Amino acid sequence: MENQNLCQAFKDSCCFRLNEAVRMIEIALSKVKPSQGWERPNNHTLSLANQLLHLNGNMTQYILATLGDQFDERLRDEEFTLQEGESVMNLWTSLKTTVEEAKQCIETCTEGDFTRVYEVQGFELAGADVALHAVEHFSYHTGQIAFWVKQLTNAPLGFYEGFDLNSKI
Repeated sequence: MENQNLCQAFKDSCCFRLNEAVRMIEIALSKVKPSQGWERPNNHTLSLANQLLHLNGNMTQYILATLGDQFDERLRDEEFTLQEGESVMNLWTSLKTTVEEAKQCIETCTEGDFTRVYEVQGFELAGADVALHAVEHFSYHTGQIAFWVKQLTNAPLGFYEGFDLNSKI
């Protein structure tokens, strides 16, 4: 990898991490039955559908509305309380579109955008922290989705099948 400026390296890392999470969620969701999409492990844990709604809402609010200066119409509470609705695959298609838009938004950010302070969800955050939060939050919920799919299917997900994770290069 050739040297690049910090701003571009940060944008590339954000997009790489989002692509990795999308790849993993795609694999995980391919293992579940449509009937399992709204199933909750318990009253305090989200279904796969709720996770996808929540990720879409968070990515929209943090990246598209905050960094991209779009209108924020997020209904956060519904992401957690809905117990039925669209299929997981429809929600997944919508989320993938949002992630693509978010990556484009991140790519257009300047160093000034990343150092500017924004207000989001009652916090004052620099633009870089807004992007970092959105990516970190996406990764966090990717792990929750993977865990719940493993619980539902009692099967490995094989995220790194074909990769030598012991390689030192």
